[in-house]
Amino acid sequence: MSQSLRRKVSNWALTSFFVFAGVMHFVHPEWFLRAMPPCIPFPLEMVFISGVFEVLGGIGVQVHAARKFAGYGLIALLIAVFPVNIHMALHPEVFPQFPAVALYVRLLFQPLFILWVWSSAIRDQS
Repeated sequence: MSQSLRRKVSNWALTSFFVFAGVMHFVHPEWFLRAMPPCIPFPLEMVFISGVFEVLGGIGVQVHAARKFAGYGLIALLIAVFPVNIHMALHPEVFPQFPAVALYVRLLFQPLFILWVWSSAIRDQS
């Protein structure tokens, strides 16, 4: 597979991942509300706002002129939601459908998602 094709596949996978995740914020907001740490103000609004930015960032990756901006936005979003992932790991009883260890392993994926966004959307692609 050529470098160009790999990049396109990666970008479309990234778009699919974030658009799907963002749409789920509106389809099942109750799930995301359970994940929200109690210290976050306006939790339902935050669920919807993060969903909007996931969808916009995912679509933005496909727009050449917006790709880097979208990439930086997605990285900022991934950093901003990391406390939610920590909260989930610290409160596995709220998520009995997942093994507790999976919630901790999930924390390790956040830097990989950031690297994926950087590699697909920001890194020099000339």
